[in-house]
Amino acid sequence: MARAALNWTLADLARAAGVHRNTISNFETGRYGGSEEAVAAIRKALEDAGVIFVPENGAGPGVRLAKRSTDASAPEA
Repeated sequence: MARAALNWTLADLARAAGVHRNTISNFETGRYGGSEEAVAAIRKALEDAGVIFVPENGAGPGVRLAKRSTDASAPEA
């Protein structure tokens, strides 16, 4: 959900997080939980782009985008 909110591709997030795109694909599909380092890098990249992770509140965990004065576009190539 976080990647979709930013309109990022797998490659965009992989580049921003410094991990292989297969790591992200496998994490998103539940095939691989990811190393602690990879998960931390992915979370940091998403948070740096403006994603806020919302904890469980009775309706389930979620994400939202922070208010920003500039557009959180995909990272530069």
